[in-house]
Amino acid sequence: MPADNFLLPETLARLAGLEVKARGIVEGYLSGLHHSPHRGFSVEFAEHREYVPGDDLRYVDWKVYGKSDRYYLKQFEQETNFVCHLLLDVSDSMRYRSEGTPLSKLDYARHVAAALAYLVLNQQDAVGLTTFDSVVDQVVRPAGQPGHIKQIIHLLESLEVESSAPMPADSESQPPGDSIDVGRPLHEFAERIRHRSLIVVLSDFFSERSSLEKALKHLRHRKHDVSVLQVVDPAEQDFPFEEPTIFHGLEIPRAEFVDARTVAAAYRREFESFRRDLQRRCGDLAVDYRTLRTDAPLDAALSAYLAQRSRKSHSTGA
Repeated sequence: MPADNFLLPETLARLAGLEVKARGIVEGYLSGLHHSPHRGFSVEFAEHREYVPGDDLRYVDWKVYGKSDRYYLKQFEQETNFVCHLLLDVSDSMRYRSEGTPLSKLDYARHVAAALAYLVLNQQDAVGLTTFDSVVDQVVRPAGQPGHIKQIIHLLESLEVESSAPMPADSESQPPGDSIDVGRPLHEFAERIRHRSLIVVLSDFFSERSSLEKALKHLRHRKHDVSVLQVVDPAEQDFPFEEPTIFHGLEIPRAEFVDARTVAAAYRREFESFRRDLQRRCGDLAVDYRTLRTDAPLDAALSAYLAQRSRKSHSTGA
């Protein structure tokens, strides 16, 4: 199977075995690169060390050279003791899958989490996985052994049965802000983790925004490097509905009859305002932000995020 086809959501939806799919996603992604993708996960500047022949010249600190006339390299956290925590939202709204979309938000996020775990372990660093809804749920503690991927995959696959069924065609996920408080489990997680780490949160972030912002501040206050990956279904962003439709809440049990055509434009404006506000709040806290649509190929999700990490890595400590 061509690597690029393997990265399509509709192909992944037909295949079995998340570990095999994660490996295929990563190998397909790597096959399109001309340089190593592993650089740029961790961006915490650690220290300088003297240049030795064969070192990558991109990491020479030219400011130090200008002052000392000697070559020193900037070392980053991934060269010392890098730990990545993947936080996966498993709340009911994440189980939404619109008609014609191959993967639910949770399924898509599971694939991204598995691929990132595979990448981190492949660079011989430690990775852990935590699932949450209104509170922290299940935890796989970080480890760096290659076989650790099996524990992470086991937890991710245990979520598969619950998330595999599509939502009814006349259903839609709840409006932004009408869901669980994502901030609460993030605060709980921040209290648990003492070692400075990379924290990658995969969620739709349909949550009260001030609470979420406080939780992100909490993580940043503890010196964690935080990435927010907002997973959205195309119907949530594009609102393609045109007929009068009953919309069913996924977090709070309620139904509402709506003339979709009359509210479509206002809904799209509100959703984009919600997304941009989250992006702005993340930017203010120096938190990486990406939107991941569940109809996008997995290489788009990986390459955009890792390119952002790489750019941040090259600018840190300069």
